[in-house]
Amino acid sequence: MREIKFRVWYSDRRSSFYVFGSQALRLMGYFGQEGYSFEQYTGLKDKNGVDVYENDIVRCSRGCPHKVVWEEERDGMFGGGMPGWYLSGLDEGYAWTNSEEVIGNIHENANLLEEQ
Repeated sequence: MREIKFRVWYSDRRSSFYVFGSQALRLMGYFGQEGYSFEQYTGLKDKNGVDVYENDIVRCSRGCPHKVVWEEERDGMFGGGMPGWYLSGLDEGYAWTNSEEVIGNIHENANLLEEQ
C-alpha cells in the first residue's frame, strides 16, 4: 500500500510544504481555502528516486514534458479499466517505464509545457 502524502502549494507565497496521512486530512479543512492547492502523491518515483506528485511536470521516456493528472475517465471510457494517474497528452497505451524524470511543477515551471 502506498504512503498517503500531499504537497500543499500556497500561491500567495509561491511556496509549498508536505503533509502526511491523517495530518493531511485535518489540514485540508483548515487550508481548504483560496490560495492553497493540495496535490496528491501518485505512489510513483522518477528515475532519480524523486516522489511524483499531481501537477508535476515530467519528461516522459520519449523526451517530451507532460503534466501529471488524475483522470476518472479517459475519452468516455475508463482507461485500463479504472481511474488513475496519467501524463497529459499521451496516448492511452503509454506505460510508466521508470525512465521518466520530474523536471518541475505547474506552479513554478509552467513554461516547460510549452515544449510539447
